[in-house]
Amino acid sequence: MALDLRRIRVGVEISGRLQLYEGLRVRAQGTKYASPTKNEATITLTGMSQKTRDYLLTETSPFNANRTPKRVYLEVGRQSGGMFRLYVGDITSAEPSSPPDIDLILRSKTQASAANTVVAKSAPATTRLSDLVRNVAADLGLAPVFEAQDIQIANYQHAGSNLAQVQALQDVGGVSAYVDDGELIVKDANRPLSNRIRILNKDSGMVGLPKATEKGLSVTFLLDPETKIGGALRVQSALNPALDGDYLIKQLKFDVASHDDPFFYTAECTRL
Repeated sequence: MALDLRRIRVGVEISGRLQLYEGLRVRAQGTKYASPTKNEATITLTGMSQKTRDYLLTETSPFNANRTPKRVYLEVGRQSGGMFRLYVGDITSAEPSSPPDIDLILRSKTQASAANTVVAKSAPATTRLSDLVRNVAADLGLAPVFEAQDIQIANYQHAGSNLAQVQALQDVGGVSAYVDDGELIVKDANRPLSNRIRILNKDSGMVGLPKATEKGLSVTFLLDPETKIGGALRVQSALNPALDGDYLIKQLKFDVASHDDPFFYTAECTRL
């Protein structure tokens, strides 16, 4: 049987222009949170030409007069099934590694540029939570995903960081609010996203054994396009059936490499 080789593609957007890089040696590690905490990733690229590496180092430097956000896109998949977007974030630093291998290391956080923008917002005496979510999503350039009870919010006001509006939504609505790549997701705090359940067992990609934690469960499994932060896992463990059941994904780590073993998610979950 032919091997279904993995694919990893990295895109770097500078001044509205997207450059895609595929076929390089890539290692990417990051964490997504079902909370206002910014998602983060570190992506190491090996095999770039000196010209390309110097260009990216110059454009992403904090001393560059061009202050528009520089974004990095990470897409992964298999040759047979195509790729899906795993992560999007604003580049916060870029640096070369030490010889003999001259790598380019990109560090990024989701919506990092919005954290440095100050806004002042107010709403009418009473406003629906869904309307506030749409307004905040527009401010951040995101698509709104609203899956919470639509309550009335009185006297909403916010003055501070643009990104801090996500925390404000969570506080005033008593909901779970967070950014996942290009989406602003607001949902009921103890409920998973609808139609987002991943059945996980030894035949569907589970790696090793699930481990009990203080808050629920930690489990590692192969990357797939269905799993989403804030979604659900249905764990079916043959060797540790006491941990079987449905869980809410609160933290989702990823570790992928083009020329090494890692191609995994590690989910930190609470039991539903």
